[in-house]
Amino acid sequence: MESIGIIISIVLLLVGLVLGVAAGWFMRKVTAEKAIGSAEEEAKRIVGIAQTEAEAKKREAVVAAKEETMHMHNEVEKEIRERRNELQRLERRLLQKEETLDRKMESLERKEDNMHRKEAEVDHQREELSHLVAKEQTELERISGLTSDEAKEILLHSVEEEVRYESAIMIKDIESKAKEEAEKRAKNIIALAIQRCAADHVAETTVSVVALPNDEMKGRIIGREGRNIRTLETLTGIDLIIDDTPEAVILSGFDPIRREVARVALEKLIIDGRIHPARIEEMVEKAQKEVEQRIREEGEQATFDTGVHGLHPELVRMLGRQKFRTSYGQNVLKHSVEVAYLAGLMAAELGVDVQLAKRAGLLHDIGKAVDHDTEGTHVQIGVEVAKKYKESWEVIHAIEAHHGDVEPKTVVAVLVAAADAVSAARPGARRETLEAYIKRLEKLEEIAETFEGVEKSYAIQAGREIRIIVKPDKIDDVLAPKIAREISKRIEEELEYPGQIKVVVIRETRAVDYAK
Repeated sequence: MESIGIIISIVLLLVGLVLGVAAGWFMRKVTAEKAIGSAEEEAKRIVGIAQTEAEAKKREAVVAAKEETMHMHNEVEKEIRERRNELQRLERRLLQKEETLDRKMESLERKEDNMHRKEAEVDHQREELSHLVAKEQTELERISGLTSDEAKEILLHSVEEEVRYESAIMIKDIESKAKEEAEKRAKNIIALAIQRCAADHVAETTVSVVALPNDEMKGRIIGREGRNIRTLETLTGIDLIIDDTPEAVILSGFDPIRREVARVALEKLIIDGRIHPARIEEMVEKAQKEVEQRIREEGEQATFDTGVHGLHPELVRMLGRQKFRTSYGQNVLKHSVEVAYLAGLMAAELGVDVQLAKRAGLLHDIGKAVDHDTEGTHVQIGVEVAKKYKESWEVIHAIEAHHGDVEPKTVVAVLVAAADAVSAARPGARRETLEAYIKRLEKLEEIAETFEGVEKSYAIQAGREIRIIVKPDKIDDVLAPKIAREISKRIEEELEYPGQIKVVVIRETRAVDYAK
């Protein structure tokens, strides 16, 4: 009984459990259905709101697109209006130009018509003039009793005589010019040859003066039976002139280097006081070494001053030797340095290689440093020396062309030739003797006075200006510039001069009246 009650209890418990599960499931189902319903309603509400917003944004986008389209349309219309206005302006300008061209064409047509009329008038006048000339010629033949051929022959004979006379004058002038040119060139060539070849002595640039402490020193320099002076002359190759000049000895010789050695040696002997052949030989040897050292220093200083580096040591030495060479009184080393500076400056202005121009300018006269043991002009010798020491083709060509011996083929060669001319022609660079100076002034005045209508000429300003007084009845204000130009050309053709010469033509104007 008791087990049956337990079973019943268990069965009831199971039934209650099943009923409870079924009631819970039902309750969850009802709750889920309510939640699903509310979710569907919320979803429908959200979808409705989204549709409403989408419709609003769509309307806004349409409005914005319409506004953008309107703005672009306005911009396009504005641009079209501007282009239309520009086209209208261009059209107006073209119309104005067409009108201007039409007016010019009308003017040209009128001028052409006038020209045709004038040409017709000229042709008519030419025909009338030909008739008049023929008539005059017939009348002249009748009056003179000569035919036109006979008169022409007489005229030709007269002209031939006049031309023959003028040609004789011209030939004489040319011969005189050639003689003057030949004399100047000969003097220059001879002076250079004498400096390279130490022979006898002349004045001016071939002497040096050594000061003595007293006249007693002259006897000591001469020595017993002239042994000292003979030794010094033999060792140096320089002549010592001991005359009545107080406290001075003159060293004479063409070779400036030997003359410098003799000067240095003699000064050392005077300071030392011991003058005898053995001592003279020792001092001359020391002087030779000092001068050689000075030559190298001068060459190195020239390369340093000009900024030209990498030269062969022998070329540097030869540059130093130029310190003791002169040309028309101008020191050759200073002239070479100056040419290097000028060529470099001009090269810089033209955008050419400055270092190459300086190098060519510094070496252009290197041939003048060679002694008499090498034959040829200083240009030929300079070319050979530059080739020997492996200088570039541009430098060799500049050396070869700086005096016009060959046609310059490079800009550097032209610059070196120009710099050489400028350095030599600048005022004060080279000196000339008083005789040559006076001859140049006389020739200047003589050239001016050969022109017809010239009354008097005066060379002033050391030959740098000539003032010409002309006859006012023969030379008027129109002819004055012409005669000035003709005289300038004649001076350029017949004279050599440094710098430039100013030609001034003076014509006096007189106004004359009488009181009655």
